[in-house]
Amino acid sequence: MFTPLGLDHVVLRVRDQAASQRFYCQTLGGTLDHVNERVQLVQLRFGEALIDLLPAAPGEPTGGGGVDHVCLSIRCDDLRAVADGLRRRGVTLEGDVVQRRGAFGDGPSLYLRDPDGYLIELKPRPPARR
Repeated sequence: MFTPLGLDHVVLRVRDQAASQRFYCQTLGGTLDHVNERVQLVQLRFGEALIDLLPAAPGEPTGGGGVDHVCLSIRCDDLRAVADGLRRRGVTLEGDVVQRRGAFGDGPSLYLRDPDGYLIELKPRPPARR
């Protein structure tokens, strides 16, 4: 009936949309794609996917609930250099670069937390095979 292609978008409930937007854009390199003021939705472009930010209602939990983590596919030559750069920007990392399996095979990955406590994995996508 259909062929799975990959992650289209993820929606995160956040305490402070502006702080989360700064984190995903200025720290991780996303860009503002769309704002739906009617539902207070901010959509950020991250490569081929979107990261949607919705404001959490007062008292509503943020930081993952039942979600363990979200893995963002990135392109970079040296993930350890990325980790060092994030540390210099004040981002707290969860451990160091380690090998993990993902949708595009085994390779290095790195965990960090966003402003709401969501666990984010950065995983470089290997170059396309020719």
